[in-house]
Amino acid sequence: MSAFALDRIAERLPQALAERTVDRTGAPWGVVRADALVPVMQLAKSDPDLSFKLFVSIDAVDRLHLAPSTPRFEVVYFAYSVSRNEHLRLKVRVGEERPEVPSVVSVYQGANWWERFVWDFYGIRFLGHPDLRRILMYEEFKGHPLRKDYPLRGRQPLIPERPIEDIFRGPGTSGVA
Repeated sequence: MSAFALDRIAERLPQALAERTVDRTGAPWGVVRADALVPVMQLAKSDPDLSFKLFVSIDAVDRLHLAPSTPRFEVVYFAYSVSRNEHLRLKVRVGEERPEVPSVVSVYQGANWWERFVWDFYGIRFLGHPDLRRILMYEEFKGHPLRKDYPLRGRQPLIPERPIEDIFRGPGTSGVA
């Protein structure tokens, strides 16, 4: 894990890191202010000493019953530097009233589907995302299923099955055999 990268980010962007933590495995994490997320990701990718060019994933944590004094959600980002053989782990804390984070798709194209996943399952909006819509749940689905306040036995509205012309190739095919 890259403590060096967190040192470099704190040196170049002094106001960006709100906090630094170490998890139970000893891996360092950086808690980034939401408004500084895009510059931090740009620095991590473009700085030749860091070179975190491989975007791994984004996920979220719903902390509804964990810590009442802190923001409800955390969006976690994972990147990897092949040249340094190190992982970068960043968190952005997001409040419940307006769960919004700036999109990092302009820095890492691979973040597109991950941001859509987090929106679909947690309801956290990514400001500036080019196509923020559901990715796994159907459009008529009500709510966000990985939130801790989502009802366990919640029922969803029934929708008619969508017609598919060719069951082997799916919709959008040319119809030519």
